[in-house]
Amino acid sequence: MSDENTAIVLGAGVVGLSTALYLRRAGRDVTVIDPLPPGGGASYGNAGMISADTASPIAMPGMLRQVPGWLRDKKGPLVVHPSYLPTALPWLMRWIKEGRIDRVLAISDALRALHKDAFACWQDLIGPQAFGELVRRTGQIQVWDGEGESAGARVERQIRERHGIEAQVLGADDLQQMVPGISRAVRRALLVPGNGYTVSPARLVGALAERLRGEGGTIVAERALKLIPREGGGFTVWTNVANRAGADVVVAGGAWSKALLDPLGVRVPLETERGYHAMLPTPSIEPRYTISYKSRGFGVTPMEGGLRAAGTVEFAGLDAPPDETRARILAEHARALFPGLTHGEPQLWLGFRPSLPDTLPVLGPVPQQPGLHLAFGHGHYGMTAGPPSGRLVATLMAQRAAPIDPAPYAVGRFAS
Repeated sequence: MSDENTAIVLGAGVVGLSTALYLRRAGRDVTVIDPLPPGGGASYGNAGMISADTASPIAMPGMLRQVPGWLRDKKGPLVVHPSYLPTALPWLMRWIKEGRIDRVLAISDALRALHKDAFACWQDLIGPQAFGELVRRTGQIQVWDGEGESAGARVERQIRERHGIEAQVLGADDLQQMVPGISRAVRRALLVPGNGYTVSPARLVGALAERLRGEGGTIVAERALKLIPREGGGFTVWTNVANRAGADVVVAGGAWSKALLDPLGVRVPLETERGYHAMLPTPSIEPRYTISYKSRGFGVTPMEGGLRAAGTVEFAGLDAPPDETRARILAEHARALFPGLTHGEPQLWLGFRPSLPDTLPVLGPVPQQPGLHLAFGHGHYGMTAGPPSGRLVATLMAQRAAPIDPAPYAVGRFAS
């Protein structure tokens, strides 16, 4: 294998595997490095939503006024561990700044460009048979407490209108008919028919790995410890068991990406949003749609293993132990949303969302570091934006015309 044709991808999640598969189809010799099996991190336990018709950033106008109430609510959508606050505060302040309406609309343009081809990219990567087995394009229902439109919901409506995204307001009777068993306390709902979900994030990402291996790519179970620039170009990836050389390296390590880039002087404001899920086996209620409970910051998705309640945000870094109460609260929320719901013993999970303050990932080359490319920071949208991100990064590495404008995702936006 020639080093000059070798591309090394660090990370076997949805983003890394999508990038690796597109690179392999472009003729590169591809090796993916990850200590976990494919899809063993955030790609495993997310809510499974594929939100092709969602273009709203996480930070929104008026959100700052809601934060104190969220922090006081022990069952609310946001927790910041006091000991971690000094670390998270600069990121949180930058996140709030990105919630200005001018920034929100600009970010929505970039999200729309990246998300709109999500289903097409998934089908291209894994093929129509696996796509038909694992993906459902039934739409997503969003629900809120109360009947009035919140400030955030008004901005989301403005974003949908800006991008021509279809949405249907659902009356109480419509909602009850479409989602039998949902609480009658939910009075306001919206159907976004262009969204969907996967019945198994683990199997969906596993399909990417199977395709990559079948098309000649390699996946190795190693931990990347350091990136060492090589004289004349390229990098050596120093792992726990080997030194691997390649002309190009793609850092797609999710929440762990920052540790590899800091020694190279590449500064990215990456933070870890810890997210939980509670998988409820043998549920008595199995909705046809994913439900996004906007007022509570979580979602419910029907999956092969049961009903998955996933979401909320916890800031505590990568090393703090899991807080099982956060996951159990999600099960409580699901039972409140479906008052008649019964299920088996919840299976609890914690994962690490790699998040940037403007909701956009970093995609593309690093200036002044020939051969180094970035593909991480997808936050809540990894299952949606992972395949289109892989397509964009691979296209840029091949120096071909990009399918979308790469400028909004460039790492240089954080230079100032």
